[in-house]
Amino acid sequence: MLKKIAPMLGLYAVLVCAYCIYSLGFKGGFIFDDYPNLKDLGVYGTIDSWDKARAFITNGFSGPTGRPISLATFLLNDNTWPSIAYSFKQTNTLIHLLNGILLFWATTLILISYKLEQQKIYWIALVSTSIWLLHPYFVSTTLYVVQRMAQLATLFSLIGIVGYLKGRLLLNTKPLLGYFIMTVSIGLGTIFATYSKENGALLPLLILIIEFCNPKNNLIKPMWQWRVICLWLPSIAIGFYIFKHINFSENPWPNRTFNQIERLYSECRIVVEYLRDLFIPQVEGKGLYQDGYEKSTGLFAPITTFFSLIFLVFLFLFSFVVKRKYPLITLAILFFFSAHLIESTVFGLELYFEHRNYLSAMFLFLPIAYFIVGLGKWVNNKIVIVATILLLSIFSFFTYQRVKLWSDTEYLELFWAKNTPDSARAQNALVSYLFDRGLYEESNNQLDRAIEKLPDSSLLVIRKLSQKVYLNQATREDFINAGLKVSEQPFDAQTVMGTRVLVVFIVDNNFVHKYGEDTREFLSILSQSKTYNKISVFNRLIPYLNAKLALAMHQDYKAYEYYLDALSRYNDVEAGLMMVAEMASTGNFAMALNMLKQVKVIYQHQSPKTLKRTNSEYDYEIERLEKYFRTKLGK
Repeated sequence: MLKKIAPMLGLYAVLVCAYCIYSLGFKGGFIFDDYPNLKDLGVYGTIDSWDKARAFITNGFSGPTGRPISLATFLLNDNTWPSIAYSFKQTNTLIHLLNGILLFWATTLILISYKLEQQKIYWIALVSTSIWLLHPYFVSTTLYVVQRMAQLATLFSLIGIVGYLKGRLLLNTKPLLGYFIMTVSIGLGTIFATYSKENGALLPLLILIIEFCNPKNNLIKPMWQWRVICLWLPSIAIGFYIFKHINFSENPWPNRTFNQIERLYSECRIVVEYLRDLFIPQVEGKGLYQDGYEKSTGLFAPITTFFSLIFLVFLFLFSFVVKRKYPLITLAILFFFSAHLIESTVFGLELYFEHRNYLSAMFLFLPIAYFIVGLGKWVNNKIVIVATILLLSIFSFFTYQRVKLWSDTEYLELFWAKNTPDSARAQNALVSYLFDRGLYEESNNQLDRAIEKLPDSSLLVIRKLSQKVYLNQATREDFINAGLKVSEQPFDAQTVMGTRVLVVFIVDNNFVHKYGEDTREFLSILSQSKTYNKISVFNRLIPYLNAKLALAMHQDYKAYEYYLDALSRYNDVEAGLMMVAEMASTGNFAMALNMLKQVKVIYQHQSPKTLKRTNSEYDYEIERLEKYFRTKLGK
């Protein structure tokens, strides 16, 4: 009896161990993409009605789907912003543990369908799952709140895989029920996974990989008609979608510093790095500052690109060579590659992120587990058990150390900044850390060193101008030189944000009397940049910032003209109402009323899917403002 339940007790112990380790990181704070994705929790006050909840859930921007399922789960932790990260990280950890349970279940079902020795199945599944659960690489997915999106895509993919495998086992005895379970599992699993994060759309292909690696004559295969409809057609559709995005032009993504060919070359090196870090764990890797990652500009630039490509091709071909004798190796390799098809190929995403391996590495450790358990044929089982516990202890120790690092967000970001000298964003964070603590000279020296090392960074140029403004030491030449430099440098989205922060600071701190005209000249230079004027977010921001400047400088009619220009570019009722409120805040009710008329036109033509509030709320707000302005004007 004990032998039968021992693997389950082992899984329970691993889950408890994982939770205890991860719980040390709950006190860490929000970082990076947490803020833009969660700030809408508090844009309109507490989310205390279905309409507000719907607006938050359906207005995601992180991907083509908006990821509404992931956004909905954030409401389990809080309904306002600012918030505290503790419960968000705790929920992420519970999802990680649930994924571990589902992975154990899925692995067990795969091994059953592959007809491995019954007494080894649960032990192999336990060892493989335990390595995945306790791997330090996934700390950055679990304790990075917004990466719940990656966790949920994995969760629903696992549910789909488990459902498929359970239904497949029924084909011998209850075929109708089996096909029903398989169809529903794949259909709902794919939908829910995709609306959590877009790589969930790969679920049918991943199941095809599992099916392809299944040794022949193992159970009854699903009918070919069913496989075509439920597995092949969705997989072909994904393949076509990826193929449609192939664009080898010189500059397919104006907001990136690399083109598609450079990205594909770079991803060869990156995927090899992923594999290295998965099999040779470390406490902390590259972190989240990835803008300094060296891109591959050609097959031999750097030379590691060529060797990485050769290695990946060899690995791919090797998986087919060993398929008959070692199907688990084939499964591990092909599943890993397939799960990277969306995030590591032709789409214009940033080059490197650890969380892209959360789903793809699920079965990567299965061959290792098979080998470890198989050692029982040649050595004493007690030695195998001790060796396994020692291996898992090493993974647990590394995870514990990494969780401790993640428990102190400020120190973590400082650690990344000091260890990624080629990242402009990291250096900007380090400079900001020093400046905020009043270490102005040290901050400026660090900034000068960073600019010398990274002369093409527009972000650092903006930072240098901003620090001079903050200290009230900037000159007209500083603004002009910064504008000329930025206009010739590669696009950086954080530079756009830095420009906005700079202008808002000048306006809010009444520096317009000294820096107003200089800032306007700086924006004029940027607006003529061949790099930045291709970026829509930048093009609509410039007239808005000019409007704020003009309004603060009491140039009301000029501000009004800039606001009208910005309204036409944003073409969004929410942004429009904000601009109307800004104009009205200075007592310009006639101009604000005219702007409101333009906002009404935009509202009438705007898609309901893009609205952040309900129609009734917008109707009420527009009518209220109109009535208020007319009253102020005596109409």
